[in-house]
Amino acid sequence: MDDVQRLKRWVTAGGTWRVLARRPGSVAVALCRCDGGEEVDRIVSDDPATFDYLGERETSEEVQDRID
Repeated sequence: MDDVQRLKRWVTAGGTWRVLARRPGSVAVALCRCDGGEEVDRIVSDDPATFDYLGERETSEEVQDRID
């Protein structure tokens, strides 16, 4: 499963995500529980599709400007 699929599946299951760090060519995203936001996993990705999916959002709770 690619990183974008993991992020979408996580949110569909009720969790949230938040960007921890953006660096040239890399992004770190925390996968968090729905009840309190505790980080339970982390994705570090260099996949351009992940950057495109995240856009400028810092959390999964921000509205995305485009349709997936």
